[in-house]
Amino acid sequence: MANDTRAAGGARGRRGTAVLGTALGGCALVAAATVPATAHPAGHGHGLRYVSLGDSYTSGPLIPAQVDAECARSDHNYPSLLASWRGASAFKDVSCAGATTKEMWQAQGGNAAQLDALDRSTDLVTVQIGGNDVGFGSIISTCARLGAQEPAGNPCERFYKGGGYDQLALAVLRTAPKVDRVLRAVHRRAPHARVLLVGYPDLLPEDGVGCFPAVPFAAKDFPYLRDTEKRLNLMLRTVAAWNRVDYADTYGPTVGHDMCKAPADRWIEPLQPAAPAAPAHPNARGEDAMARAVRDRLDHGHGRGRG
Repeated sequence: MANDTRAAGGARGRRGTAVLGTALGGCALVAAATVPATAHPAGHGHGLRYVSLGDSYTSGPLIPAQVDAECARSDHNYPSLLASWRGASAFKDVSCAGATTKEMWQAQGGNAAQLDALDRSTDLVTVQIGGNDVGFGSIISTCARLGAQEPAGNPCERFYKGGGYDQLALAVLRTAPKVDRVLRAVHRRAPHARVLLVGYPDLLPEDGVGCFPAVPFAAKDFPYLRDTEKRLNLMLRTVAAWNRVDYADTYGPTVGHDMCKAPADRWIEPLQPAAPAAPAHPNARGEDAMARAVRDRLDHGHGRGRG
């Protein structure tokens, strides 16, 4: 989850572990802002005005058709699908591959600060951000390198716990205030909007059984990395609760479709994708699954400002 995963068609396969690490930059802590009880009902006079903020898991790198090469943004990512299903009268998707919480306030290349897309007329905001703050790009690169040296062991887990504590768990905790700050800023800029925190989909097998070398982690590191992602999502759910907004779980609905599954069954592509998508990112079916999870939460959630 480090640098921008701005992917072009040749990113697959050739870039190997480095691209995988960058790709997982989209996988992280996300959140949604506090929302007042006076939020607009959808379609209140002006129709639904929807803004999507996020990183590469939101933008959909390499999924056709790419509508913003710099941000690796697809017109078939989950916000675009949701906007179509909801009949949004105004839709702004400013998600950008490689974004961190800093890019909520500052430009990322030619992409303006993401928070600038919000205003008082915004009805709905989805936010998926924080993984690049945790630094998962370097984590994935490190774990893949160590896995190649000791494929049957757990060298990655030992590395990150070598100082007597879990560095990845600490990174998650340190990112929580950053995500919370994003949520508060969303509320200030779009005080009438309903805001959803969108979690991250199931990347690795739920049963902890690996698939080396397609996903180049050591066998006993798969459970550790799986649990790390679950910890990230738990933190997001908690931050959402702090802010009294809905959390859209995309992990549960995607279990069984992780990057270790056969091409016909997976919604997350591995290091060498078989479908148009960035490594370790959702393919078109994965984006569709996330869109359905967000839609279901909108229909059944109980956050403030439902209108």
